[in-house]
Amino acid sequence: MPEISTLLHAGLLVADIDRARHFYEGLLGLVPCPRPALPYPGAWYELGGGQQLHLMNLPNPDAETARPAHGGRDRHIALGVKDMAALRSCLDAAGIAYTSSQSGRPALFCRDPDGNTLEFVELDSVHSARSAR
Repeated sequence: MPEISTLLHAGLLVADIDRARHFYEGLLGLVPCPRPALPYPGAWYELGGGQQLHLMNLPNPDAETARPAHGGRDRHIALGVKDMAALRSCLDAAGIAYTSSQSGRPALFCRDPDGNTLEFVELDSVHSARSAR
């Protein structure tokens, strides 16, 4: 068996790259990093530890598929956040709907403008859970 040790990047499809950049850069504060010359618009973000988030302005093959109300029951990526209260305030101020994790842990789910689900997990809880293993 191969040993898989890390997630290198996650790619999300977006319909409008300017709208997506406004959300990821303007609201969430991500900083773009260089991306290769590709035949479609997009934006790459360095998340630390060699991990990246790739936004790709490509047709979504399942754009019309109904999505569950709670993002934790949908395809999603999880991002660590240091200050959950600050994130909640930011999302509230922007009118972005979110739901809390149904597991009771300090996490919340929201959707970007294209319906992609993002999970935000408070980093202290991630480190505590890993230390307890």
